[in-house]
Amino acid sequence: MGFDDGWYSVRRDTMHQTTRILPSSHESLGAVDNGDAFVLDAGFIIDPKHLFVGPKIGEGAHAKVYEGKYGLQRVAVKILQPAGAPEDRAKLKAGFIREVAMLSRVKHRNLVKFIGACKEPLMVIVTELMEGKSLKKYMLGMRPKLLDMRSSVCFALDIAKAMDCLHVNGIIHRDLKPDNLLLTADQKTVKLVDFGLAREETLTEMMTAETGTYRWMAPELYSTVTLRHGEKKHYNHKVDVYSFAIVLWELLTNRMPFEGMSNLQAAYAAAFKNVRPSVSENIHKDLVFILQSCWAEDPDVRPSFAQVVRMLTAFLCTLPDPEKNCIDLEKRSVETTAPESAVATRADVAVNDHTCTKTSEKGNSSTDADTPVGNSKSMFQCFANCFLSRYC
Repeated sequence: MGFDDGWYSVRRDTMHQTTRILPSSHESLGAVDNGDAFVLDAGFIIDPKHLFVGPKIGEGAHAKVYEGKYGLQRVAVKILQPAGAPEDRAKLKAGFIREVAMLSRVKHRNLVKFIGACKEPLMVIVTELMEGKSLKKYMLGMRPKLLDMRSSVCFALDIAKAMDCLHVNGIIHRDLKPDNLLLTADQKTVKLVDFGLAREETLTEMMTAETGTYRWMAPELYSTVTLRHGEKKHYNHKVDVYSFAIVLWELLTNRMPFEGMSNLQAAYAAAFKNVRPSVSENIHKDLVFILQSCWAEDPDVRPSFAQVVRMLTAFLCTLPDPEKNCIDLEKRSVETTAPESAVATRADVAVNDHTCTKTSEKGNSSTDADTPVGNSKSMFQCFANCFLSRYC
């Protein structure tokens, strides 16, 4: 069904200030037995009538991402694809709830900005539109040329700060890789995206193994029976530290990790033979230490991201920079990194783009200024009245 084959009417309940999204499984948000529900603040509720969908810019197993407009703001629109079987629909809904809950909880200059979501008539997540390429496409475009050392380390520092913010808030990303790292328009800053596989970390949680992308996955994510899908295993936030090491290696070498191996061969080699990407003599010894510490076989040996941030900041100070000095870098590191001992709370925290925070309970409500004036669709299709016709 095309964009113009029918119309879809969407009504919003203006009597309630929040929308309750009920979890469908224990793994989604927890405490389901007590009847708890995730409550999305009214400021983050997307009004489909003001959402316009344009060209597709990405696609995954369960969702498609489009360039779009929300009011007058250019955005990225992630639309989860309708599932057929009831069991698949339940899993899709649980994943949607998890992702929205985590996106709405944290804010950091190196995390993609969450704008809002709606659950009906389709599950949609709206974030800021990243004008630059993915880190993967950026590096592919440069091969076989290497990134300059300062750019590599600055990108790695951006990634480490984003991950530190997640870990301070008890979130494991589980799918850290260049595809999920996007550049700003000036290609000077990296932001982390895609919380579809992220989970909250608890001391007793049993999480699914073999989650993520094989070449970047930590060895402990694999089951004792080679890559048996769906087995439950204990692991913690240090799986992200291993993935970071592989990404850092890519930034320094601009090569594919585990070259010459299939995805499964790479997974097996890392998990059962302790194989790691080769480290050339051209890589500085301080960076070699960070690499080898982060991809250590024993998760307890791997550093925290707060420690990684400090090590990278110290190394960056040894590199010439025409624009900044070491004092500026050290100050920025302190400002942008939450202390390891920080405990996330539900209280409102002042929002600062340079600081890892939880978003305000008041959110960012849409104003009249955000409402489209006249016919502003141009290349975009009205989500509520046009785009939905292909699904509904």
